Amino acid sequence: MSEAAVQSKPVSRVRIGVATHVAPPASLTGNEALQDLLLVIDECIDDGERKIIIDFSASQMLDSQAISALMDLQDRLIKIGGWVKITGHSSIVREIAAITGLSSYVTFLNAAGEREQAENDDVSFGPGARLGDILVARNLISEERVAEALKLQDRLGKRMGQIVIDKGWVGENDVLRALGEQLGVPFVRVRPGLFDPALAHKVDVEVARRLCILPLFRVRSDIFIATTKPQDMPTLEEVSEHLQCVVRPVLARKEDILKALNEATGADAMDFDMLGDVDEDFAVVEDVQVDDYSAIDEVAAGSPVVNMVNSIIQRAVHDGASDIHIEPFRTHSRIRFRIDGLLYEFTAPRAELHPALVSRLKVMANLDIAERRMPQDGRIQVKTQGRSVDLRFSSLPGIYGEKVVLRILDKNQAILDVNKLNMCDDNLDTFKGLLGASHGLILVTGPTGSGKTTTLYAALNHVKSIEKNIVTIEDPVEYQLDIINQNEVRGGIGLTFAKILKHVLRQDPDIVMVGEIRERETAEIAVQAALTGHLVLSTLHTNDAIGAVTRLIDMGVEPYLLSSALLGVVGQRLVRTICPSCKSEYLAPPELCEQLGLDNDSDVRLARGKGCDDCYDSGFKGRMGIHEILKTDGDLQKMIISNPSRDELSDYLAARDFRNLFKDGLDRALERETTVEEVSRVTSV
Repeated sequence: MSEAAVQSKPVSRVRIGVATHVAPPASLTGNEALQDLLLVIDECIDDGERKIIIDFSASQMLDSQAISALMDLQDRLIKIGGWVKITGHSSIVREIAAITGLSSYVTFLNAAGEREQAENDDVSFGPGARLGDILVARNLISEERVAEALKLQDRLGKRMGQIVIDKGWVGENDVLRALGEQLGVPFVRVRPGLFDPALAHKVDVEVARRLCILPLFRVRSDIFIATTKPQDMPTLEEVSEHLQCVVRPVLARKEDILKALNEATGADAMDFDMLGDVDEDFAVVEDVQVDDYSAIDEVAAGSPVVNMVNSIIQRAVHDGASDIHIEPFRTHSRIRFRIDGLLYEFTAPRAELHPALVSRLKVMANLDIAERRMPQDGRIQVKTQGRSVDLRFSSLPGIYGEKVVLRILDKNQAILDVNKLNMCDDNLDTFKGLLGASHGLILVTGPTGSGKTTTLYAALNHVKSIEKNIVTIEDPVEYQLDIINQNEVRGGIGLTFAKILKHVLRQDPDIVMVGEIRERETAEIAVQAALTGHLVLSTLHTNDAIGAVTRLIDMGVEPYLLSSALLGVVGQRLVRTICPSCKSEYLAPPELCEQLGLDNDSDVRLARGKGCDDCYDSGFKGRMGIHEILKTDGDLQKMIISNPSRDELSDYLAARDFRNLFKDGLDRALERETTVEEVSRVTSV
């Protein structure tokens, strides 16, 4: 769903018990979204509803204006005997609240509806406590190593914190967090979402770099500044005088501050070391020949842009991204990774670098770097972490330059085993039964990015053998499979799905895989092939399995032919799985159980991710499939012959208690592999 569509959704409002729950549909990082929320709350107050719970499930970001507005709202409600509380928040929102003092102003509720306790509330140290005592209390280091560090401190003349970091006994972030507690200031790991980009321009970039500071948020008359020296009074006074407000220091790493400054201000983005070093095993296949790799460290010395591109690709592969988006804007370029179906910002180099990045990628893809007016497509191959990774290059000219998207095709991440498609036992048995047929049509349906091609590849891998002639028609060929004849559509010379399929049927195939049925001619040939002794596998873009029947009939396939040819339809989606590093369980509230049709008498435990460094603070890491399988039986054949409507087909499934996508996903949520909200998100039409 587009960002505009999300923002057009109204703020939901529902009364549950004594409190009114309101849920903004998007992050509160713009005046319009904030005003929509405040308008609904004004209506609540006018109706006498003074106890407000704001659900941040769809609102994962806050800016300075929103923080101040929430504080003002709490003041207003307390005066009239009410309050405001926050639930469904991400770890980033909770961290922002801790930094700015919002969490001491507004109550944050956990998944069970109870007041959320801050981390380490069980052990509290005031300013002036010894760093070693704090690290020991947090179970980060032993007393013996603290004693050893004290001896080294006298001998080396270093600070204790630096000693334990150099020794590898405690991570730098943990030491800084403990140091912040010792100094009585919060610690923050600066990253996108944990600072207000609009504030970065309030301080001259050269001054900010000289002082190594980054304005985070302005709340009322206070401004929170990330700094490496929270006790440096001259620096704090200089910033306070410049901004005419009270400065509240927040401890942060120098590297994080400088990187955030570059991204927020579009300052000299030639600090390529901020992207991280390129591993020595990373290489680009310049001419797409597997046996001819060019070493990265040989070409990196010639141009920092080359090193930057290689670092971006390597980081994307390491993080498991499926796509890299390189987008030009007026003041800067933006680089985002699509991970588990959602886009996350990686870095934002200045605008002047964008043409150089695009040109380098075009060179890698063997494309014309002088052509900037027309879209171009190409292919890049790299070698990293001991394996080859293909990238599909696509450029599209825009008003500020060419936008580039790289689709990452990592063969090592591909699932080529039907037993690993995460189907439930019943669905897996049904699917294997369909693949065991000697002839007929099997369809896999779902929107773009739902894993249809992966399912087809796993199916082909399941049925392939030396005794069978298997032919595929793809656009394009994504993964190369052994003993399978793969062919690629080439629209530029008229080599379409339908044309290749006609010729494939003269090649004595046993099994034919058609990448996608897009129009009537391909559909009719595929059905005829299924009726003449071939097993045909293909995909359709429909929202569910039953929609494939009406779609093919609408394309012009005769119902009596379809009823005889169609073996079954697999509908699927991909849902994000809960991050194991920050997974927490909670008791499902009664109203949710009632909404889902679950037994209220028994305790229903669900899970969600709090958000951590491992999952980009999303609470999710990785994806799995949820499925529905419609198998054609005698009753369904009779119904298809009668050219049924969508409603008639839906009634047919309802009468048979069909295990649809939502039911399959709900079972995964009850097994605490994903969340109910995630299942609802991907299955809603």
